[in-house]
Amino acid sequence: MSAEELLTAALREVAGAVLLLDDELRIVAFTDEAADLLGDPPELGVSAPKILCGHGEQRPVAEALAAGRAVTAEILRPDEHGRNLPILVRATPLTGDDGSIQGWLLLLQMDPQRRPDGRAVDTFGIVTRDARMKQLLRDVRKVAQSQASVLVRGESGTGKELIARAIHDASTRASGPFRAINCAALPANLLESELFGHVKGSFTGAVRDTPGHFRLADGGTLFLDEVAELPPEVQAKLLRVLQERAVLPVGGSAPIPVDVRIVSATHRALRREAAEGRFRSDLLYRLRVIPLYLPSLRERPEDVELLAHHFLERLRGDDAGHIAPSALEALVAWDWPGNVRELQNVVEYGMVMGNGKAITLADLPPEIRGEEGGAPVVTVPDSHSEELAESLSPEGRRLVNALERNGGHMGRAAASLGISRTTLWRRLKRLGIDREEL
Repeated sequence: MSAEELLTAALREVAGAVLLLDDELRIVAFTDEAADLLGDPPELGVSAPKILCGHGEQRPVAEALAAGRAVTAEILRPDEHGRNLPILVRATPLTGDDGSIQGWLLLLQMDPQRRPDGRAVDTFGIVTRDARMKQLLRDVRKVAQSQASVLVRGESGTGKELIARAIHDASTRASGPFRAINCAALPANLLESELFGHVKGSFTGAVRDTPGHFRLADGGTLFLDEVAELPPEVQAKLLRVLQERAVLPVGGSAPIPVDVRIVSATHRALRREAAEGRFRSDLLYRLRVIPLYLPSLRERPEDVELLAHHFLERLRGDDAGHIAPSALEALVAWDWPGNVRELQNVVEYGMVMGNGKAITLADLPPEIRGEEGGAPVVTVPDSHSEELAESLSPEGRRLVNALERNGGHMGRAAASLGISRTTLWRRLKRLGIDREEL
């Protein structure tokens, strides 16, 4: 590998889409990712401002480069369908020992919220481009206009409390209090007191009257997280509160009226819990008037890159930096058992462990990098059914065969095909091949 090829490979690994300019703003090197964003590989030696800004009235990059100053600006480039897509350009001067500008490093990035594969939305603090999540957010607005109880079903870390807060904020109760309690976090006696309150002297340590979450949420919304973990005796008392719209504090003698909307959440199937006798069916029907399902992050992999950039920007502010392509590929390939919460923690880990503005593959936790036995693997059967084999195109069979040869390992299969894990995932998705069903 020549020095020039080595330099280009290093730029691709650390920064992805890059143009390297000399002191006269001519392109001296570029990565394949930059060529993809620009539509065609640029010719070496041509003027970068001419390629990026053309001859339009708005020439933010050209003007900044001519003035010798760093800039972050958005340009528009047509795609194969003639649509103008926004590309973010970050231009950084490369200075010599005497402080003079010897060249420029231009980082190119398509705005992850405005990708052509699905416009991103940011609603109620929930960022997504997934169609099911967008429908869920539309449902949230509808549900918020009623007073019906809502049950949110979803895995741990998917953002169930965010959905509960969204329902509250979009409702006529928005000016009232929002209270949240984790039903799995306390033993039965303390949970009963926390929910319904207690009167002074009702038990050892009850030195004053305590209102409890129901009364504190009066006029607003009460969010019951992990509601399937409620002990049987608390389930019975909760059912009475929902029926009578009044709470009886522990040790109290008279019920106290409350006006509270209930939003509850669980990662369990409450119908199964009720069928197996662990949850009261009459309480189930009180809580599950309107069920909502929150998909896991592995069900919406197109949100991984979007959320990763979102968390990085939130953690770093204006000086957000970026995530190297190899790191993004690893993030997209991971199955995210901890969902969005895990992704947020991984981005923060990479930011803390990294030594520069870019989060590289080496900055990610070992399991995300494929170490410690944590590499993402697709389960592939020993042989496909004739029906499946006939339904696959030649390209589809080639991709699936590569996965079979590599034991379902996305990284090794991609390497054997000479493509990245992200490209392999996108091709599988485009061909309608679901990794979970292979």
